Amino acid sequence: MSSTLDPKPVRASRISIAQLMQPEHANNLGNVHGGWIMKLVDEAGALACMRHAGRRVVTVAIDSMVFRQPIRIGDLVILNAEVTYTGRSSVEAEVQVVAENPVTGERTHTNTAYLVYVALDDAGNPTSIPPVQAETEDEAKKLEEGRERQKRRLQNK
Repeated sequence: MSSTLDPKPVRASRISIAQLMQPEHANNLGNVHGGWIMKLVDEAGALACMRHAGRRVVTVAIDSMVFRQPIRIGDLVILNAEVTYTGRSSVEAEVQVVAENPVTGERTHTNTAYLVYVALDDAGNPTSIPPVQAETEDEAKKLEEGRERQKRRLQNK
């Protein structure tokens, strides 16, 4: 196996993005549009997967996205993403979304999403990626859960 396919630890893929929610991100009730949050989630997931794969990636699936709490104008949205599963060319990211009041520091977990991407070579074809390596019990558990999600995805095709 070439050195480019040596396992990479989960920590190498971790990314955080923060963005202040402005009026243009929200509806007339002052709640941020779910589509805007979905865009940010997709970007954070893709960045984590690109870090892991060392390649461009494209989105192929979003398992689900449940909004548990509204995000309001003036909230700082923080997205934390990391790789939780790898296949031959596919890679799954977990993205956690937190809304923070930047004045009080109060944080609210608003949702978690799992997205699947495929790594592309320079010609735009799917290409092999390194396996992800768990270094903690929590990461090993997330990796196993990711395998199970991928198994269900493939069964539902």
